[in-house]
Amino acid sequence: MTSNTIDAKMLSKMFLAGAKNLESKKEWINELNVFPVPDGDTGTNMTMTIMSAAREVSALGENADMTALCKAVSSGSLRGARGNSGVILSQLLRGFTKSISGKEQLTVPELSDAFDKAVETAYKAVMKPKEGTILTVARGGAEKARELAKGGMEDMGAFLAQVIEHARYVLSQTPELLPVLKQAGVVDSGGQGLVEVMSGAYDAFMGKEIDYTISAAAQESRPGKSSGYQAQAQAEIKFGYCTEFIILLSKTFNIKHEMDFKAYLESIGDSIVCVADEDVVKVHVHTNDPGLAIQKALKYGQLSNLKIDNMRLEHQEKLFKMSEKEAAASAPASAPTQPPKPVGFLAVSVGDGVNEIFKSLGVDHIIEGGQTMNPSTADILDAVDQVNAETIFILPNNKNIILAANQAAELMTDKNLLVIPTKTIPQGITAVINFVPEMSVEDNEVNMMQEIGNVKTGQVTYAVRDTTIDDKEIKQGDYMGIGDAGILSVGQDMLQVTRDMVKAMVDDSSELISVYYGSDVQEEAAGQLRKELEEAYPGCDIELQYGGQPIYYYVISVE
Repeated sequence: MTSNTIDAKMLSKMFLAGAKNLESKKEWINELNVFPVPDGDTGTNMTMTIMSAAREVSALGENADMTALCKAVSSGSLRGARGNSGVILSQLLRGFTKSISGKEQLTVPELSDAFDKAVETAYKAVMKPKEGTILTVARGGAEKARELAKGGMEDMGAFLAQVIEHARYVLSQTPELLPVLKQAGVVDSGGQGLVEVMSGAYDAFMGKEIDYTISAAAQESRPGKSSGYQAQAQAEIKFGYCTEFIILLSKTFNIKHEMDFKAYLESIGDSIVCVADEDVVKVHVHTNDPGLAIQKALKYGQLSNLKIDNMRLEHQEKLFKMSEKEAAASAPASAPTQPPKPVGFLAVSVGDGVNEIFKSLGVDHIIEGGQTMNPSTADILDAVDQVNAETIFILPNNKNIILAANQAAELMTDKNLLVIPTKTIPQGITAVINFVPEMSVEDNEVNMMQEIGNVKTGQVTYAVRDTTIDDKEIKQGDYMGIGDAGILSVGQDMLQVTRDMVKAMVDDSSELISVYYGSDVQEEAAGQLRKELEEAYPGCDIELQYGGQPIYYYVISVE
């Protein structure tokens, strides 16, 4: 027999059951993404968001009061939020818990109020709310809850069942609100995820047998965390010679050359550092054959400051020094030691070449992410700690990361975080290029916002399934040219698709076309594309750079 109220113990079970149900359906929810590219990650993002909170709830145990429970749900989901759907889910949970914190028992009217607060909070977090999404489903459920509460319903089980039933109905109507859903024949994936959370919670309330065990998050090993001395004492030195030198360049050494040189060093050793600065290159590598590294380097110029150390002979001395530092090394990671500066940059990036471009432009810290690797709010906050600046500009460079970045900015208290809402890598590059150190932070923010608005971006990738988008029939394996506002070209010839995409982007005011070729494109093929673009658009400057990005064969900007 069910109760007409919900206490903290029951709510904890309901939340954990909702999280587990979402987790079990995440792959199916991923498949609901209508964009036919390998970034179907709504289920993953929502699951990682709610599991961050679930782990905190699970750690409280069964005797936590409502205040502690609400704090765990809110803080855990906010910091773990990933992607637009994950951030919206965290805001729904934030509003919900804010309404009920401190209460001992939840009645139907109180739960209805909490639903209203959840929806209000989530809508406020999104600058331009779009109907036909998780927001619409959440609002529909809240409206039904309000209707039932005003009608005097007290039976909590019947109340929850009818709210969920109506949420499912609203979800079924999302294709009528978003044409792209209707064309693809699916409902909104975020809305589906929310319904699964609600359904799991209802099952727990009704007494369904559920495994409430929440597994711990996978932890990355970090240097200096534990037993550093012992680990080093037992480790074998795989590459015995620490080799350092400077190349005084006499030949071209662009980003592609740098990547190739690094790849060669990786084939003969590890602990590689390769930093190019105008006409010199600083090199560091651990290898068993320093001569190979030297021979390769000589192809680019003369060598200076050559130093080779036998690390095996120095091993005992190193171990002794490490033992003295063990206590300090086990302490939490501290902020970077570089001198503080007024303004710094943090960018989300993907691809070796693109990463190097950002670094060369003065970006202080890179977060690897984008597409299926959306960084969480906590990831962004951790990265902020690595930038010793009073004001930090954050460049999300992906529309699915902007909300998480904004959330990080709201949570940060001791630094001024400003999010430039860059939706693509080229927009991020343009933003950094247009930063003027002599200008104020406010003026730079305005200037960068204006400049990214002048950047058109197109990306060439492939379809993973048959669908219809923007009235274009797309077959599995087709190449697609995706612009800022939709599909620009489709076909089976990648080069032709790329040409058609660029044609759709260029107009009479265009002056610069920048081409970043991905990890699956040969340099020769990219060079051929550049020649064709130079012939087709003689009034534009054509820049070709190695991006190294996965999934997208070409990322092309027009300014």
